[in-house]
Amino acid sequence: MSKVITLSPSGQNIPVADGDTVLMSLERGGYALPNNCRAGACGECKVRVLEGQFDQGFVMDMALSQEERKQGFGLMCMAKPLSERLVIEWGSADASPKLFPPREGMPYVVVEKIQRTPRICEFQLLPLGAPLRFWPGQYVAITAPKPGATPRHYSLANAPRQDGSLVLQVTRVDGGQTSNWLHEEVGIGDGLSLSGPYGNFIGDPKADTPVLCLAAGSGLAPLLSLTEAALKRGYRKPVTLLFSARSEEDFYAKGRLVYWSRMHRNFSWKLTLTGEEKPGILHGRLPGLLPQLFPDLSAHSVFVAGSTEFTEDCLSAVRALGAQESLLHHERFMSQRIS
Repeated sequence: MSKVITLSPSGQNIPVADGDTVLMSLERGGYALPNNCRAGACGECKVRVLEGQFDQGFVMDMALSQEERKQGFGLMCMAKPLSERLVIEWGSADASPKLFPPREGMPYVVVEKIQRTPRICEFQLLPLGAPLRFWPGQYVAITAPKPGATPRHYSLANAPRQDGSLVLQVTRVDGGQTSNWLHEEVGIGDGLSLSGPYGNFIGDPKADTPVLCLAAGSGLAPLLSLTEAALKRGYRKPVTLLFSARSEEDFYAKGRLVYWSRMHRNFSWKLTLTGEEKPGILHGRLPGLLPQLFPDLSAHSVFVAGSTEFTEDCLSAVRALGAQESLLHHERFMSQRIS
């Protein structure tokens, strides 16, 4: 029995492949349904099902409460259609495809491996086949060739390039099977199999506002991708990137940021340290510093990427400074995402 997912109110129909979740089906069709953990834990992909039956699978109550289930809501990252037609309440009346359909098992070769900080290693990759087509800000999945290993997700740290090269910045996570494999065993000349692209941390290409980017740790990766793409296409409004690190040795990509600031008058950046004080460098957590740096964010597009705690605190701060929800974009790096 062939199955379809129908978007309401647009009426768009998306076919469902055997075994696919609703989220996977929408991504194959090119639709940008919000998502993050892809494991039933964060609640980002929660939508109401208007018609049809589905298998919700295992999800956490904090992400989908029993009351929400009674009201017809489901988490689309885990939900698998059971009926021939599943109608979900999502999108606008003129919904149209936005994303490139993800592909699995794409072969790449590691051409550079650079230790950027004590915990972050950068991998530069070139494709052996057709290059990945992606929007800046998206991520890919990698699975370590280890018993019981599951896919882990890493943001792309570069804009699309003619040679198809990709840059990944991988944080070593204590006990993380994939991140430790990448750090310790994968070297220059080795092959990697990627799947993707995933995610909708892509902003609006039509936006014409000042931009503020807030990052911590390897949350810098998707913001480097978004910034590179914006500057390459000649974005004219001011773009500011603020990076939070515990110590100066945790700060990476300084050379690229300095280069962009010298090449593009509209780009600037600042570093803030939370664990040490250095002359000429801001000290303190970004949420507390923002009112001094940007007292009014009502006209800014704001992008936030980092740990869940960092992201939530920054979102609260920028909302208090007038940031509009329609111009607010965020990416939470949960433990499943980076290990």
